[in-house]
Amino acid sequence: MFEASGFLRKMRVTAGTPVEYQLVLRHEASSDEDEPAQHLIDLNAYIGRDIQLDFSGQIGCVNCGRQTSKSFSQGYCYPCFRKLAECDLCVMSPEKCHYHEGTCRDPEWGEANCMQDHVVYLANSSAIKVGITRQGQMPTRWIDQGAIQALPILHTSTRQLAGLAEDCIREFVSDRTQWQTMLKGRIPEIDLASEWQSLLPKVKDKLDDLSTRHGEGALNLVEPDEITRITFPVETHPEKVKSLNFDKTPEIEGRLQGIKGQYLILDSGVLNVRKFTAYQIQFAAQ
Repeated sequence: MFEASGFLRKMRVTAGTPVEYQLVLRHEASSDEDEPAQHLIDLNAYIGRDIQLDFSGQIGCVNCGRQTSKSFSQGYCYPCFRKLAECDLCVMSPEKCHYHEGTCRDPEWGEANCMQDHVVYLANSSAIKVGITRQGQMPTRWIDQGAIQALPILHTSTRQLAGLAEDCIREFVSDRTQWQTMLKGRIPEIDLASEWQSLLPKVKDKLDDLSTRHGEGALNLVEPDEITRITFPVETHPEKVKSLNFDKTPEIEGRLQGIKGQYLILDSGVLNVRKFTAYQIQFAAQ
């Protein structure tokens, strides 16, 4: 029997065939991401085995460490949720970035995370979708979404500009993943390059306008490249998706049948690990 305990963070991923996953348990909820974790558990080795995750009832804010009865924005207490730049509305809606207005909650954080090169991409998670990510977050972002294919289509100089470009494209392509469909696994491949060639004439005028308004070189088309294909360590996809929730069921157990996106697929249901960031849990495996 192997046992380990700590505060959950989102699973670490390493690109491979299949993707390699580590469960991250930290001694303190507010531990910095650069600090060594108390436990890094190689989850791929437990696929096909019985595991148990028990929630202690404690939730600690990932920023300040204070105990909280409810987690906001995946791991923050309410005061931190209200004041931190990483919890602002523009994180979910980057086209609403207000850094240029001088009203960013934390300009230093904005410089490091928003005023950086971003990529607009097409991906195939539950169907074709459009999304954005920082240049250095490929393919991690695609893995976290459970995408089996991805293709960069635009480079932008800021997060806001990526959001504005995404906004043009999502008139024709959704920016959402149907997570139940993604987990069921019966997703046909899509010729993303051909889809982009069909989409481009529909959005080119608006993209050209964005490029003109934001200056030369701020927005550029990406030269067509090979589509990235991603495989996940899944032995059995669920026929029906039953969501597991620590708030309703503090003790979760079952046979680990696979991992996809940030979900553990058990024979008893599926657990979105990222949703429960900052929850203190004990992990045990036979």
